Amino acid sequence: MHPKRIVVWGTGVVGTMVIAEIMRSPAFELVGVGVSNPAKVGQDAGSLCGIDSTGVTATDSVDELVALRPDALVHYGPTAQHADDNIRVMSAFLRAGIDVCSTAMTPWVWPGMKQNPAAWIDPITQACEEGDASCFTTGIDPGFANDLFPLTLMGLCGEVTSVRASELLDYTDYEGDYEDEMGIGRPPEFTALLEIPDLLIMAWGATVPMIAHAVGIELDDITTTWEKWVTPADRRTAKGVIGAGNVAAIRFTINGIYQGREVISLEHVNRIGLDAAPEWPAGSQDDVYRVDITGSPSISQETSFRFTDGSGRSPAVAGCLATGLRALNAVPAVNDLPAGWVTALDLPLVPGVGTIR
Repeated sequence: MHPKRIVVWGTGVVGTMVIAEIMRSPAFELVGVGVSNPAKVGQDAGSLCGIDSTGVTATDSVDELVALRPDALVHYGPTAQHADDNIRVMSAFLRAGIDVCSTAMTPWVWPGMKQNPAAWIDPITQACEEGDASCFTTGIDPGFANDLFPLTLMGLCGEVTSVRASELLDYTDYEGDYEDEMGIGRPPEFTALLEIPDLLIMAWGATVPMIAHAVGIELDDITTTWEKWVTPADRRTAKGVIGAGNVAAIRFTINGIYQGREVISLEHVNRIGLDAAPEWPAGSQDDVYRVDITGSPSISQETSFRFTDGSGRSPAVAGCLATGLRALNAVPAVNDLPAGWVTALDLPLVPGVGTIR
């Protein structure tokens, strides 16, 4: 087995954990690391990840990384709030004939979603054509919990009346962005970015029309709901304290409407503390991704992600690592696919080559 030569862009929470996994894997070889923060330029990737020296020096030069001619760029850049920079980086690799697998730009999970502006789609389409390369986005929501899991289970049914994919997480130890995006930690009158229906659908809802397409229906509409829970007492988090009277839990849904009923739903319940919003859905264990199908037969599945290495890292962080590894492990399959946009519906089974060793 010849390891796939990988350039990683992004050394945040996800990127640093994935780099550490690459360094232990026989299936992948780290050949380059790209960063946006000037303070990280020139540092060994190992020092950025808290591991031994890798011999790979971080750079912000896209040209230098493209010149390495890797088998793929695995991109852990920022969200669609930074679309222009994401497109700049990824399109440079695609034009050079280098496939891209990414967690950023969640609207690209389903490029055909009508909410995707042409300015986000056309440059990548053109870059793929020019370089004869492919672009796959798994998303950060995380994509596999909202598409791979429900679609796999739906394949076990004769009829599906409704399918719901839920993220039920405690964000107490989560250090990612959620204040402006979700309004957690903000006063209840604050309008979070994702509270705006069009933004929520664009940012997190791409799997709803994807599932509809996969089962051969066209949705009549996509709707959303948004709820807030205000804490009566201060709550400590990894990022500080959320004061009493501020939002400490949110619940939202994105719903695909077909023939007057909700048939496909994505639900997120994100809490600061397991006792927050006790009346809202929770898993049979803490911090799970859940799929509920009503049909013939009806199916319920819960998936949990945990670290058992003694590190004490939270389940939410374990989910982040799984999200990142979905993009990495898809590289061999994406390399074998024709040029152009790649979605979860185009991928074969991705078993995780090299994971048992």
